[in-house]
Amino acid sequence: MSTALTINPLSPAKSKPSDHNNPTPKPKETPLPSLVSLLSKCTTLREFQQLHALAIKSHLQHHPSFLTKLITSCSLHPKTSSMDYAHRLFDRIPHPDVVLFNTMSRGYSRSHTPILSFSLFIRMLETGVAPDDYTFPSLLKACASARATKAGMQGHGIAMKLGLAENIYVLPTLVNMYAECGNIRAARTVFDRMEEPCVVSYNSMITACVRSSRPSEALALFRELQAKGLKPTDVTMLSVLSSCALSGALELGKWIHEYIRKNGFDSYIKVNTALIDMYAKCGSLEDAVQVFRETSSKDTQAWSAMIVAYAVHGHGSEAISLFEEMQRERIKPDDITFLGVLYACSHSGMVDEGLGYFHSMRSSYGIVPGIKHYGCVVDLLARAGRLDEAYDFIDGLPIKPTPILWRTLLSACGGHGNVDLGRRVFERILELDDSHGGDYVILSNMCASDGRWEDVNWIRKLMGERGIVKVPGCSSIELDNMVHEFFSGDGKHPQSREVYRMVDEVVDQLKLVGYVPDTSQVFHVGMGEEEKEVSLRYHSEKLAIAFGLINSPPGTTLRVVKNLRVCRDCHLMAKLVSMVFDRKIILRDLNRFHHFENGLCSCGDYW
Repeated sequence: MSTALTINPLSPAKSKPSDHNNPTPKPKETPLPSLVSLLSKCTTLREFQQLHALAIKSHLQHHPSFLTKLITSCSLHPKTSSMDYAHRLFDRIPHPDVVLFNTMSRGYSRSHTPILSFSLFIRMLETGVAPDDYTFPSLLKACASARATKAGMQGHGIAMKLGLAENIYVLPTLVNMYAECGNIRAARTVFDRMEEPCVVSYNSMITACVRSSRPSEALALFRELQAKGLKPTDVTMLSVLSSCALSGALELGKWIHEYIRKNGFDSYIKVNTALIDMYAKCGSLEDAVQVFRETSSKDTQAWSAMIVAYAVHGHGSEAISLFEEMQRERIKPDDITFLGVLYACSHSGMVDEGLGYFHSMRSSYGIVPGIKHYGCVVDLLARAGRLDEAYDFIDGLPIKPTPILWRTLLSACGGHGNVDLGRRVFERILELDDSHGGDYVILSNMCASDGRWEDVNWIRKLMGERGIVKVPGCSSIELDNMVHEFFSGDGKHPQSREVYRMVDEVVDQLKLVGYVPDTSQVFHVGMGEEEKEVSLRYHSEKLAIAFGLINSPPGTTLRVVKNLRVCRDCHLMAKLVSMVFDRKIILRDLNRFHHFENGLCSCGDYW
C-alpha cells in the first residue's frame, strides 16, 4: 500500500494569548523550487493532487512554468498519469501555448483514447496557435495508435502545407503511422523520400512488411539497414525473426540467431521467444527446444511459444507434458498457452482431453475463451468425425460465429464425405462471407465425389457470377539462403524445365515401389485417369521437392512451405520420396507441419 506524500507548509509563528486586534498571521507561501522538487517525488495521483492543492494555497496555480510542469507530470508520468485531470488543468489556462498543446497531445497519444489528440490539434488551429516540429510526431503517433487512417492523412496534408512534412522528427512518425494503419504503399513512399532513414523508420517499415506478408522485402530492408551502418534494436530483431518465420528461411534465421548472440540481444526474453517461434515455423523443432532450454528466465510467452511449437509439429504428448511442467513451475498460463494445448489435442486425436482443458480455462484459470479457442474445439470435434456435435457447438456459442469457424467444419465435412451437412454449413458461410474461393471448391469437390453434378455446375456458375477465383497453390523452398517459389502448373522459375523432368523421373521411380496416384480428389467432367494423373503431377509442393532434389547434396533435409492444405496425393508422394531418395522432408502447410522420414509422416496420416 502506498503512503501519501507528507507535505508540511511552514508553520505559523506562535502568537500571544488571543487578541482580537492581533489576528493569527497567514502561513508563509511555499516557494516555487520546493514545489517543483516535490513534484518529482509524487508516486500516486493522490499525492499529485495534494501537491496541486498546496500550489493553490501558495498562489502558484497560475504560474506558467509550474502549470506546464503540472500538466507534463499528470499527462506523461506513468505513476501520476491521468489525462482527465490533466485536461481539467489545461482548460483553466486562458491562452495555452504550443508547448502545452504538444504536451497534452503527447499524453493522449500514449493513452487509451489516442484520437483525442486530433481533437486537441483542431482546437489548437482554431485558437491560432501555430504547430511546430514537435506537434506532428505526437499527433501522428496518436493516429497510428488509433488506426485512424483518415485523420493521419489529414495531419500529413496539414504538415505538408506548413512545410513540416520533411522534418527529421515528422518523417519517421509518418512512416510508422501509415505502417500501423496498414497502408504499406504510402509508408514506403514516405520512407523512400527520406535522405537518411533512421533505425526507427527502418523498424516501422520492416514491421509493416511483415504484417503485409512481404518477408523478402522486410529482409532486404534489414540488409540495407546494416549496409548503412545503423545499429539494429531489439525491435528490429523481432521483426526480422518474424520475416524468417513467415518465409520459412531457416538458414537465414540461423545466421540472424548468431548475430543476436554476438550483439547481446539474447538477453531479451522477447527475442528468445521470437527465436523459438522462428525455429518452430521454419521446421526445426530441435533448435526451438534448445533455445527454450537455454533461456534462463522464461515467462508465460516463452512457455506458450514452445507448447505451440510442439503442437504444430504433431508432438501432442510433449506439448501436454510441457504444460504440466509449466504448472509445476507455477507459471500462470494465458490464452495463447491454451491455444497451444487445444491445438495439440486436436492434431493428436485427444478429444476428451482437449474438451477437459477447454472447460478448465474458465473454471480453473478465469480465462474467457476467444474465437480461436472455439475454433480449436470445432476442429477437435470435427477431425474426430463428431460433425453434428461440432455444428451444434458453433450454433450455441455465446458470440456470433465467424466464417472461419464454419470453414473449419466445412473442411471436415469434406474429409468425412458428409455432403448434406456440408451444404448446410456452406449456406451459413455465405450469410457471413461469400468471397472466399476455397469454400466453393470444397463443396464442389464434395458434390462431385458424391456424383451430384447438377450441384457442381450450380456452384461453378455461382463462382463465375460472383467473380470468385480459386487461390492457386504456392510452395516455397529455401536453398543457399535464397527462397524459391513454385505455383501449381506454372513454368516461370528459371529451372522449370529441369524441375518438370525431375518430377517425371521421381514419379516413374515411385511407381516401381507401388506408388499409385490418388486421383479421387480430381473432379472434372469427362477427364480420364491419365489426364487426372497429369493434373496432380505438377502440384506446387511436388515442384518444390523436385527442385530440392536437383539442387542439394544427397541426404540434405528439404524444407517446403505451402500456402494451402497439402492434398492426399502430395502427402503420399512425399512419404515415398523420403524412403526412396533417403531424404527427410519437412513440409509446412496451412494447418501444421509434416515430417516425412523413411516412408512415414509425423502426423500419422491424421491431418
